Amino acid sequence: MKRAQLEAALAESFDGTPAERRAVARAARDLADSGKPAEDRGHALGVADVRRHLADAPDGSSVVDRWNWWMGALEAAYGGYDYFTVRFVEANETADRYR
Repeated sequence: MKRAQLEAALAESFDGTPAERRAVARAARDLADSGKPAEDRGHALGVADVRRHLADAPDGSSVVDRWNWWMGALEAAYGGYDYFTVRFVEANETADRYR
């Protein structure tokens, strides 16, 4: 999965700042590189998968909240996904805390 392609898809589909989209795309790339989705769900993680699952999150959620919501569902189903949640978003010299 290409991070830039995911960032563009997130920008088209969900509210959020560029920094939030970068943080989610980084976490998604780390998750894809881990091979865990393929092991647990039988197929590699792709941009369309991320977009589809984030769209299932509650309306009005930020892109980070949507990602963390999905990671929570995967954690409950398979375990081992908490590591991939987004906890901080760095923007300039400030950090917003999530979770």
